[in-house]
Amino acid sequence: MRCLICHEEIFPRITWDNFWRIPEKEVLCSECKYQFLSLKPGCELCFRVGQNGVCEDCKWWEWNHPGLLTKNISVFQYNEFAKDFVARWKYRGDYILLEALQRHVVEQFNRMKNSDCIIAPIPLSEERTVERGFNQSEAVIQLLNQTPCHLLERKNTEKQSKKGRYARITSDNPFKLIESVRQPVILVDDIYTTGTTVRHAASLLKQGGCPEVISFTIFR
Repeated sequence: MRCLICHEEIFPRITWDNFWRIPEKEVLCSECKYQFLSLKPGCELCFRVGQNGVCEDCKWWEWNHPGLLTKNISVFQYNEFAKDFVARWKYRGDYILLEALQRHVVEQFNRMKNSDCIIAPIPLSEERTVERGFNQSEAVIQLLNQTPCHLLERKNTEKQSKKGRYARITSDNPFKLIESVRQPVILVDDIYTTGTTVRHAASLLKQGGCPEVISFTIFR
């Protein structure tokens, strides 16, 4: 078996724990595995590392747009290794890479999932979907073995990744609501940066009668 990321051969590690049973299938070599740094809860609302209580960004959101998002939960730090991983997966079409993170992502999601929640992706424009070949939010939901519920559409094709922090948090809402729900919603995306994208989506869901919105992202 070779590592999905660096393609180095993986040699199964035999321990007393797995001596009497078949070892779990490894898809990452030890060197790549240790580059993905697990997040320990920092900010109470968004998982920002190195924070006690609520970070300044979340305070700004709660002051200016209170109650949109109950919290965000993420799995890994968005470090340089993660940025390269996302670039290969999302922008260069190496779709299978996401499978390397499945065990950790599913474990984190199952710890926070409520059976009453609807799982909704962040929508992409038709142009971006054609350009990339897939919607990254839907890919994460498939990785979680969940069924996506499409509640929103994107109105424009402007890339958030090209904007600076201030331009993001003050931008117009790029989404429109296509279906109202009266159940809690978990919005799923790949990366949480300023929190603008998930809060734009959450604001429409809340206006439509949704009682609570939580976001789940792989990287923060």
